[in-house]
Amino acid sequence: MNPKQHRHSKWIALAVILTAPLLYVIDIFIINMAIPGIQKGVQATDGEVQLVIAGYLLGSASFLITGGRAGDYLGRKKIFFLGMLLFTLTSCGCGLAQTPLELNIMRFLQGVSSSLMVPQSIAFIQVLFTDPQERAKAIGWYGITLSIAAIIGQILGGYLVDTHFLIAGWRLIFFINLPVGIVSLWAIRKYLDETPRDTGQQFDYSGAAILTAGLVCLIYPLTKGREMGWPLWAIGLMLLAVFIFAFFIRDQQTKTLLQKGCLIDTALFKIREFNIGLLAVLFHFMMHTAFLLMSAVYLQNGLGYTALDCGMFFLPHAVLFMISSVLASKLIVRSGKKVLQAGLLIILISFLLQLLLFKPHVSTLYVILLIGLYGLGNGLVLPFLLNIVLKSVPVKFAGAAAGVFSTFQQTASALGISIVGGVFYYVINSSPHFPDYSKALDWGILTGICCLAIVGWMLWLLPENMDMHTTGIPTEGI
Repeated sequence: MNPKQHRHSKWIALAVILTAPLLYVIDIFIINMAIPGIQKGVQATDGEVQLVIAGYLLGSASFLITGGRAGDYLGRKKIFFLGMLLFTLTSCGCGLAQTPLELNIMRFLQGVSSSLMVPQSIAFIQVLFTDPQERAKAIGWYGITLSIAAIIGQILGGYLVDTHFLIAGWRLIFFINLPVGIVSLWAIRKYLDETPRDTGQQFDYSGAAILTAGLVCLIYPLTKGREMGWPLWAIGLMLLAVFIFAFFIRDQQTKTLLQKGCLIDTALFKIREFNIGLLAVLFHFMMHTAFLLMSAVYLQNGLGYTALDCGMFFLPHAVLFMISSVLASKLIVRSGKKVLQAGLLIILISFLLQLLLFKPHVSTLYVILLIGLYGLGNGLVLPFLLNIVLKSVPVKFAGAAAGVFSTFQQTASALGISIVGGVFYYVINSSPHFPDYSKALDWGILTGICCLAIVGWMLWLLPENMDMHTTGIPTEGI
């Protein structure tokens, strides 16, 4: 193969690789638009419909690090293909689900399959593009793909849910992954080469199992316990989660000392700035993911807009997010964390105006502008939280720290759906015959403001002189 053909083949491979983050992000945003339709379709309770989102994030969070190591150990092409195959099959399983339990089991497994394919897409970029300029360009396309996926997910989710075809519209949002998955599987076989195996690495199967058990024992009772009046089993599971997490930390410390394969290198948590950054990630993603859910439910169930209208209202949010992200990438080198603090201030202004204006019969223009303002502020914050977390981490820990970041991000999103979303649904259910969605959104936003304040505090604790050069791979979750 001559050099020109080789260059072309790399960019074709990149197009194939980007199907993983494309499907992953579309699936997040398409669900947000479809939640009210799904709830009616399978007759789910509020807790069960929260798990439709939280279960997916939980499955992904539990196996992200293991998924990345599986690619190193068994070959990235093989694991990428397996992840895409399982994602396609579990998507169809979600579309065929008849009960909330069936749907939530399939959503959890869909999240697990995403944790196999998404880390491979990032690793393939590092392998294929060794030239710094080409790699920067490839990473740029990765970021653009996430933004495009968010827009596609919002519009497609709204359109499909409102579609009356041979089957319910909400089922189409899952079945749409079938043709895309089949084409992707063919392209993976044809255009991707297998990477060398690193058989020196060990799998921490027990660590992944312990972490998953702890997260399930925490998140499931948080979503289901509220609507059941906090029975003893819910409180017992949450207490058990505390013991499981303590055991997990001890287990990881032991494996680190014995130099065995571990899921998380606990030496990372001795770095003060790393811990502060993780707390900022935790509370920002809790706030952000819950806001997307609450807004979609409020607009459709509270204000009576269609799912398609709701999707269109979020278009300015996605566009302004992209614009502010590009501007921030240039400003952050000079101004550091001040850029993120400015973003938090813009989000706060958007929230305060929503508290004031998002009432029954609110103007459509106000809805579009204030959700767009939120996107503008979030574009200054969310893509650069990875920089905050990794900046003080030694190079030898960079890969492990990125894995911890991704796991923490997904876990935080699931907790946001459970806790902040739980406040929102609690207020709705306090008057089941006359649900006040406006009041519920107010309390949800006030809880989000508390999360925002903690993020601001974490940023304030970080040193002023942190060098904030962009680190590359953007974060998911626009």
